[in-house]
Amino acid sequence: MQKKTYTGQPVVTLNNGVDIPALGFGVWQMEDLKECENAVIKAIQSGYRMIDTAAIYQNETAVGAGVKNSEVDREALFITSKVWVQDHGYEKAKSAFQRTLDRLQMDYLDMYLIHWPYGDFLGTWKALEELYKEGKIKAIGVCNFTIEKLEELKANSTVLPVINQIELHPVFQQKELQVYDRENDIITQPWSPLGNGNAQLLSNPDLQAIAEKYGKTVAQVILRWHLQEGFVVIPKSVTPSRIEENFNVFDFELTEDEMNVVCSLDTGKRLFFDPKDPEWEQKMLNSVADI
Repeated sequence: MQKKTYTGQPVVTLNNGVDIPALGFGVWQMEDLKECENAVIKAIQSGYRMIDTAAIYQNETAVGAGVKNSEVDREALFITSKVWVQDHGYEKAKSAFQRTLDRLQMDYLDMYLIHWPYGDFLGTWKALEELYKEGKIKAIGVCNFTIEKLEELKANSTVLPVINQIELHPVFQQKELQVYDRENDIITQPWSPLGNGNAQLLSNPDLQAIAEKYGKTVAQVILRWHLQEGFVVIPKSVTPSRIEENFNVFDFELTEDEMNVVCSLDTGKRLFFDPKDPEWEQKMLNSVADI
């Protein structure tokens, strides 16, 4: 398999040998399809080469249009999507994957992820393994998997996940899960890497002092921390200036002491959904969307 190259930015090599850009662009909560398309175009033109979407975001058509109208060749990009809980199971997952391709107007995905570890995710993984071996997906992984769910998956699979995409930001770092991922050659990919714009985090005086030193914003310092931790990170924005700003993080490097300042902010408290919450699990299993 010929490797893609991503000029001018660092990559992370996944456990199957595929390279993924270390910094990508997320489109969660972009419900206005034209706005989403324009944001994707702006991101690609700003230098991003990895775009992360999902069936449940209901904006795959906009992502596909943005890629098509970006004037950058599809082969130069790394496109990720995710299968939703309602489509778990071997047959349903295969059908869901084809619908995702159709919406994106693509004939393969660079990465396809299980969005939540509920229901028949083992049947879904079997489908993903087959699609991967057929070359329709270049890499397969998971989102929001706990250590227990990763162990269950590992015991019932022939292909190891390349990535575990989880809630991770300075105030919730999931260090035990980070260690497990690292020990099992799984890359940790933070979603909501800036804490969903958490005002207290972005106004932290210690982070502001570091930002001023480098002539950067606090958000850029946080993204730089993610990159130096070895994560693959996917900030999102629909604001053109912010899209550019979030990508402009390759021209400085945090010291060990500065990295430790960010690491010290961990509270162990989530801002979002707990995969171990039975109420959340039941809500996900009962969720039905037109996807």
